[in-house]
Amino acid sequence: MTFDIDMIKKVYERYPERIAAARQVVGKPLTLSEKILYTHLWEGNATQAYERGNSYVDFAPDRVAMQDATAQMALLQFMQAGKAKVAVPSTAHADHLIQAKVGADKDLQEGINKNSEVFNFLSSVCDKYGIGFWKPGAGIIHQVVLENYAFPGGMMIGTDSHTVNAGGLGMVAIGVGGADAVDVMAGMAWELKMPKLIGVKLTGKMSGWTSAKDVILKVAGILTVKGGTGCIVEYFGEGAESLSATGKGTICNMGAEIGATTSTFGYDDSMRRYLASTGRQDVVDAADQIAEHLTGDPEVYANPEQYFDQLIEINLSELTPHLNGPFTPDLATPVSEFRAKAEANGWPLEVEWALIGSCTNSSYEDLSRAASIVEDAVAKGVKPKAILGINPGSEQVKYTAERDGFLDSFRKFENARIFTNACGPCIGQWDREGAEKGEKNSIIHSFNRNFAKRADGNPNTHAFVASPEMVAAVAISGRLDFNPITDTLTNEAGEQIKLDEPKGSELPAKGFAVEDAGYQAPSEDGSHVVVNVSPTSDRLQLLEEFPAWDGKNIEGAKVLIKAFGKCTTDHISMAGPWLKYRGHLDNISNNMLIGAVNAYNMETNKVKNQLTGEYGEVPAVQRAYKAAGIPSIVVGDQNYGEGSSREHAAMEPRHLGVKAVLVKSFARIHETNLKKQGMLGLTFANEADYDKIQEDDTVNFLDLEQFAPGKQLTLEFVHADGTKDIIMANHTYNDQQIDWFKAGSALNLIKQQEN
Repeated sequence: MTFDIDMIKKVYERYPERIAAARQVVGKPLTLSEKILYTHLWEGNATQAYERGNSYVDFAPDRVAMQDATAQMALLQFMQAGKAKVAVPSTAHADHLIQAKVGADKDLQEGINKNSEVFNFLSSVCDKYGIGFWKPGAGIIHQVVLENYAFPGGMMIGTDSHTVNAGGLGMVAIGVGGADAVDVMAGMAWELKMPKLIGVKLTGKMSGWTSAKDVILKVAGILTVKGGTGCIVEYFGEGAESLSATGKGTICNMGAEIGATTSTFGYDDSMRRYLASTGRQDVVDAADQIAEHLTGDPEVYANPEQYFDQLIEINLSELTPHLNGPFTPDLATPVSEFRAKAEANGWPLEVEWALIGSCTNSSYEDLSRAASIVEDAVAKGVKPKAILGINPGSEQVKYTAERDGFLDSFRKFENARIFTNACGPCIGQWDREGAEKGEKNSIIHSFNRNFAKRADGNPNTHAFVASPEMVAAVAISGRLDFNPITDTLTNEAGEQIKLDEPKGSELPAKGFAVEDAGYQAPSEDGSHVVVNVSPTSDRLQLLEEFPAWDGKNIEGAKVLIKAFGKCTTDHISMAGPWLKYRGHLDNISNNMLIGAVNAYNMETNKVKNQLTGEYGEVPAVQRAYKAAGIPSIVVGDQNYGEGSSREHAAMEPRHLGVKAVLVKSFARIHETNLKKQGMLGLTFANEADYDKIQEDDTVNFLDLEQFAPGKQLTLEFVHADGTKDIIMANHTYNDQQIDWFKAGSALNLIKQQEN
């Protein structure tokens, strides 16, 4: 069954006319990214060319996807929008709240028991408003979307930064905060600054131990965690066409780790094969009728330097396996160079856990290739040194992999664990025995992020990102510096053996199969459905409006914290055990900025309370300021808010009374989330001014009353000795976004306009 086939056909029907209009205004050959963007303008046919990196543009996405941890807040906001039904096809997926501990069956039941209130809320709110609901155990949102909803040339947004995974089927799929999703579900335009374009030309063809994961690990090393900010990455060339659709998805998925708005590939035979194999031949038939519009123009790919803002070229024939990390996904090291680098940096080489899964690498192909390595080791008499954990991407993948023997292959390792079809350790949902000891150790996984404390809560766990094939090889050897291309292992007979190169199947020869995929269709008429939220619940809380701006300058503000170095959304609003409070704004606000390093004492969760002179936990100090009616600001470093799309990282400071966030630079999604929630997201006009801000400063905004697009704001920092520094702040607010600030939030403005 193809979901929403009528919608897909309507998108394709308008493509030729809209592409023609775009060609007329742009006046040159078009990239795939431009074709998708210009065919999804809110206004319809293009009437002007938009400037990359500068023009704010209103778009009309085709669909919305939400995962359970972010859907709670998104749907609590949607309930306030006054709509009877979502305006575009939308889905919610229960995948983040299930903890990995023992194995799939016990963990899934335990997850349902612990989270029944939240799952029941999501089920009923989806039923009421016409939203498809994928139940616990159905799979990881981005794999389920790829298998069921993604289509070439489409545009979607999702309340998760790895929504970009759908680029593997030629979409422009973008991660957003919940407030953005509310706009689209409410039938409104969605605003985005016109992205710049990075072209990645792939030549040659992969072989041996190299996989699609190594492409993005290499790109991350080139571009770094912020090199893709404000850009769409478009892959092309003969090498791109040689990759499977799920391999393309892997590459697009980790584009989030370079800060890219999204990544995508042109429509090709691998997408046709995948769509047909997942029961969507009708999408292939429709796409084939406009296939020329679902990839970049030939002139673009022939002379890419003329059409992209930046160009990277990678020869897949020369690419080798990589390990990226620790603590950041852009620290890229070829496997052949890893031993020397690890020894020089003191990274632990012995590995206790090796994990395959996450939305990045949990496809049928991924499992088949990893299973081949396990089978080879068993046949050669080699036992694994590390525990191997597996999270299949969906119930369909798990059922098919079980049928085809791959899960039995993994079970030949006595200590292997097959976990639930869910995010699990990747999002910190891992009850790892011994993690509480805080011992220095290393793990390897096929996930996308490896920030400190992310997987198991231990700040001393060094996490390294690799392909599923390399994860399996390292699990067998027990050492990070094992290079399967050159190194040997000792088997039970004392013989030296080499592992064979991985082999696998792009798609199942007998087709995909599943008994119950885990989908709940919504009621045709949900008006009778009652959504109950208990006023005494500690998991869910109905939202109250944020207060509107009073029209005056902010004066007498305190510096809550000056964050030092990397401050991701994990630092601002941790996941793991805090995921259970994602639907309760006041409770989850107790984790606000507890992971950020205070520049004044280089400690976490310890800031000076300017009212008492004593040091306290960040949320407690901010609650004291709020109770006293004293405004505050947060100061940050480069790429502040990197990582997840979680809008809680913006809503928590807003709820607790923080007025502004002043940083050297922002990650895209977090900056937008701050704007949506009625906060001031500002950047230093002179980054060196970061060093001028002192712990005891009082902050006055001198010209906020003249807040306008393109006009700097002037902030006065009064030091404890009475001296002052004037600091100029830049911002990217346009007129509409300033209206959000004035109204108190974008949602407040929607409600005002409805009335």
